[in-house]
Amino acid sequence: MSSENLHVPRERLSTEARLLHNAIVSLQEELDAVDWYRQRADDTEDDALKQVLLHNMREEMEHASMLLEWIRRHNKDFEGFLRTYLFTDAPLVEVERKAEGKAADARGNRSDGGRSGFGFTIGPLRER
Repeated sequence: MSSENLHVPRERLSTEARLLHNAIVSLQEELDAVDWYRQRADDTEDDALKQVLLHNMREEMEHASMLLEWIRRHNKDFEGFLRTYLFTDAPLVEVERKAEGKAADARGNRSDGGRSGFGFTIGPLRER
């Protein structure tokens, strides 16, 4: 049961937090099922059983995808990260560096996408 994974009492959670928790736990369960079916398909010598297991695996992928889309639609932070990384062809670390550079530019920080080593900036010291 997903409520066993709660780290705070259920009644202290907002509706948004509770629903996101339910979706995340369900996504984890679907991904576990994908992994289990894949392993069992690889382990069987019977081709008919293998095809059934792979079919089941793909059904779980469909369920996981539906949950991921629900999460995207209901959580702006997830939506932003999914828009950044999904369906890209460049190496993911390169995608991240590019995204961080854009975010830094928007905040008025270094235009090279680098980090100052601190979690904050005070902006330019010279008057304009």
